[in-house]
Amino acid sequence: MPKAERPPLAQHIDPTREKLTPAQLQFMRQAQLAQWQKMLPQRRTRNIVTGLGIGALVLAIYGYTFYSVSQERFLDELEDEAKAARARALERASGHRSRWAWCISNLLESLHMMDDAS
Repeated sequence: MPKAERPPLAQHIDPTREKLTPAQLQFMRQAQLAQWQKMLPQRRTRNIVTGLGIGALVLAIYGYTFYSVSQERFLDELEDEAKAARARALERASGHRSRWAWCISNLLESLHMMDDAS
């Protein structure tokens, strides 16, 4: 369309600066409501798609976190090393006790033999 044949566009009006009649204000509200209702289904669809996208991202991060933690054997290895260290410590402690017990029992036997000999 040539420029001369185009219909005039609506002018932007600031209702706080210009004095408008109550009928004009009512007409503006009706026009805004009609425009909002016209865009509502499109906006609703966009909001639903955005919400589903964010929800899918959250579930993906949550699932990946559980998957990666279940694959991690770091804590299991530490626990196995701790059990082995405790077992070695018990063996050493019981080994020292048995050596001491053997030394003491031999000492007591030798003392008992000395008493019997005298």
